[in-house]
Amino acid sequence: MSLTVRIDPHVHSDASYDGTDPVELLLEQAAEIGLDAVVVTDHDVIHESVRAAELAPQYGLVGIPGVEVSTADGHLLALGIEEMPPRRASMAETAAWVRERGGTSIVPHPFQRSRHGVRKRRLQGVEPDAIEVYNSWAFTGWKNRRARRYAEAYGYPGVAGSDAHKVGYVGRAYTEIGIDGVSRAELTADVILSAISDGATHVEGRRTPIPTSARHYAGAGARKSSFYAKYGAYRSGALAKMGALSAARTLYRVSPLSQ
Repeated sequence: MSLTVRIDPHVHSDASYDGTDPVELLLEQAAEIGLDAVVVTDHDVIHESVRAAELAPQYGLVGIPGVEVSTADGHLLALGIEEMPPRRASMAETAAWVRERGGTSIVPHPFQRSRHGVRKRRLQGVEPDAIEVYNSWAFTGWKNRRARRYAEAYGYPGVAGSDAHKVGYVGRAYTEIGIDGVSRAELTADVILSAISDGATHVEGRRTPIPTSARHYAGAGARKSSFYAKYGAYRSGALAKMGALSAARTLYRVSPLSQ
């Protein structure tokens, strides 16, 4: 029995300084386009990723927490952990820290200095679990091809990630993982991350992550509008309720009953 799992391991929520959408929308989009898991990897904060991992089963997804941490040598994805790695340590030290806690470290967009990718000379000796060889935000394919060549030369598994900062971009690049001897009901974060480290990966960098799901990208905008409409109504109601309570407290304070 062989199971094919599709995961986008590099996505940002509104907890990132440059992200725009809440984790609920990211999870909904991932489920709609047929992914099995999505990892929220915000910049140097992990609280929303942990929450997303807890919510994921409600969307039919496997929950995997993670973070994109700023090391002294460039950015590093730390998957499968629930606490922040030390910031500004060397990438080698950070990867070792992640490994000691049972997590998986992936080098995102290597060699892309404008996006805090690690330099080649700094990457040697790091020993990550995988290299991101396809990032959908690369302006040209050259850096992706360079990352792929490096991974192949040094024997690292290659993964693909969308690096989405908006809900409509989730899954534009994703990783297929072949896992033997596991049913979908038995699929866990540890099983997926172990398979990545073992190199059972296949990179997909198409504009649409699954051929039959193109229509869902157009639906992402509608879902976003619907979500914020509901959220706005909730906030308006909550604020109105707070206003009524505040007015009641004020009336009580000035009434004889409060004396």
